Amino acid sequence: MSKIVKIGILKLGCIGSAPLLEFLLDERAERRDIEVRVVGSGASMNPRQCKEAAEVLIQYKPDFSVVISPNAAVRGPKVGRELLSKAGLPTLVVSDLPAKKITKELEADGFGYIIVEADAMIGARREFLDPIEMALFNSDMIRVLAITGVFRVLINELDKVIELIKMGKKVILPKIIINDEKASTYSSLVNSYAKGKAMAAHEIAKNVGRVTRKGCFVIQEWEKYTTVVASAHEMMRNAAKLADEAREIEKTGDHVTRYPHHPDGSYTRKLKLIEKPSKTGE
Repeated sequence: MSKIVKIGILKLGCIGSAPLLEFLLDERAERRDIEVRVVGSGASMNPRQCKEAAEVLIQYKPDFSVVISPNAAVRGPKVGRELLSKAGLPTLVVSDLPAKKITKELEADGFGYIIVEADAMIGARREFLDPIEMALFNSDMIRVLAITGVFRVLINELDKVIELIKMGKKVILPKIIINDEKASTYSSLVNSYAKGKAMAAHEIAKNVGRVTRKGCFVIQEWEKYTTVVASAHEMMRNAAKLADEAREIEKTGDHVTRYPHHPDGSYTRKLKLIEKPSKTGE
């Protein structure tokens, strides 16, 4: 049997890419080539909790680690990834658009990165955001990231690292910014109208962050910023609707491309609903 790759995932705070990350690698819980350990700091990203979570993950001794957080430029996530790096772990940083400004720094420090432009900041104002609104926003975000191709990029890049480790080769970490073009390339959408709707959904989601940043950090009058962050959530809701419409178009034509994992970690592929997946890779 080939090497079982141990993957450590450090979740610091939450972005839309985070809740399902480990499950994207093993959607039916039957892969035999990987073992995953997830450690998190909960909603908080204060340096102490990030440090403690990283120390727990280091004890697991993974073959490589993934640090996923909002705004990787802030102190807490930086503390977490630096501890993993000092422990000798190849470390991939997954974050949102604000982290784009530190990509050169990440490269210089030896980290890989995947920046998800459409993974927008939530409307975190107390006058607006409660637990239910938070859950709804993230469910809309997950639908956008899944259908537009963002999750497919994450899956592919993580599986590439896993394969390198299985073959005993040097770990090469990705350095990727997932913009609308990158996401569209990986969406596997066939119908042109479906592609157009998915691209629109991605662009709207990306711009949600611009609106929420304005509502959370620029506008000070509570009546005004409450309406602004509410508008951002309406944008995300409609982005999710567009993404859903794109997938429905694909379903109508019976050409939803699926890439189930084989238990050995390789991909199988199918296009039509009533069709057996074939182990042809990607």
